[in-house]
Amino acid sequence: MKLFTPVRSLVIAGAVALVLVGISASTSSAFGPRVPQVAMSPASLQGYLNGVGESINVQTDQVDAQKWNTSVSGNATFTIMIEFAGNAASNNIGVYNIADGPVPTLFQVFPGAAAPGWYATCHFASGNLTVSLFDNTAAFQGNTVYPGVSANNFGFYLQGPGGTFYSEDARNAGSSPQMLTYLGTGQNFGDWWECFEDLPYIGGDGDFEDAVLLLQSVAPTATNSKTWGSIKALYK
Repeated sequence: MKLFTPVRSLVIAGAVALVLVGISASTSSAFGPRVPQVAMSPASLQGYLNGVGESINVQTDQVDAQKWNTSVSGNATFTIMIEFAGNAASNNIGVYNIADGPVPTLFQVFPGAAAPGWYATCHFASGNLTVSLFDNTAAFQGNTVYPGVSANNFGFYLQGPGGTFYSEDARNAGSSPQMLTYLGTGQNFGDWWECFEDLPYIGGDGDFEDAVLLLQSVAPTATNSKTWGSIKALYK
């Protein structure tokens, strides 16, 4: 089985060959900024990204990426790594089908127990999604197979004590943003940072650093401007 390694070096016993299939620069740069950029409390997230060598302005470099598909390279496997987890013991993280109804089925990738450095490979085949989970020492934690997950139209969610929040603004109360996406720079160019807020944006602290993920070998898809009402209308 081929594994797709996170950007950070991981020592894996047994000298397994590791392959990374990235997103081309032309694809990565094809998605425009959020309009408008989301107002936030930038200090904590900015400090974290600065600390890992990124050249990102968290207030002005937000990418309009709310829906995702697997890499245009034809690779059916993508990797997610938890880089920072401000409330790790409480928040579950995973994916859902964009085409699902108002309350989509949730497919967990990371349990609340996952800590920074944990990562997962997510492989699509025959209509199934197979999640292989590893801890921060690259120790295998197990596989989970989910049927009926779309490789070409999925979103991400965070679920915890503060609620369930989606990468699509329109699914959140008041169509509020709960996840911000940034294109990686330098050695992480072609990868994506996903930064979650685990409290409702309206009335919350707006720091977007409650769970910070690094994604490889996936591509965002164009976001259509929708309201929550327009989404509900699809299922009447």
